[in-house]
Amino acid sequence: MVEMTKMYYAENPDSAHDIRELKVTLLGQPFTFLTDSGVFSKKMIDYGSQVLLNTLDFEKSKTLLDLGCGYGPLGISLAKVQGVQATMVDINNRAIDLAQKNAEKNGVTANIFQSNIYEKVSGTFDYIISNPPIRAGKQVVHTIIADSINYLKDGGHLTIVIQKKQGAPSAKAKMEEIFGNVDILKRDKGYYILRSTKTE
Repeated sequence: MVEMTKMYYAENPDSAHDIRELKVTLLGQPFTFLTDSGVFSKKMIDYGSQVLLNTLDFEKSKTLLDLGCGYGPLGISLAKVQGVQATMVDINNRAIDLAQKNAEKNGVTANIFQSNIYEKVSGTFDYIISNPPIRAGKQVVHTIIADSINYLKDGGHLTIVIQKKQGAPSAKAKMEEIFGNVDILKRDKGYYILRSTKTE
């Protein structure tokens, strides 16, 4: 039996390294990111992340949790341009190593560490964002949504990007169930930006 190469949502990808440098403009600013094999969307910033990013308008100095941060484009660009205090986690150790290097490379200070969803996360945040790993399965996406309420401050919100065909309706229903509210902030090429707010 041929063993499958571990996916980007594995803890320790085993594919051969292929470090590349990616130069991109996010939120109107230039960034440089190191990427590698075994991490999500290594050749470019995926479209869903770009749609999510361009929908967000965060308040300076507020706290952000970037869940499933990959090599870091969302949390790092939001910290640099919008001035949030970012905490960034991913299950993938290779991604975390890159995210730490990328924060430094782009002059950003962030708290970046390995965690399987919320496992090692403590405290509460003003904002949680996620471009959830759809291929890891519906259960993971629903856990990201269901448990987020425990890590949000009152008045804080969860914003996710998800494709319609990859479960936006079921994610939206889950958010409504957990928070009692959900807004579609944007629809773009089948991508939905969904937000729920933790009300007091």
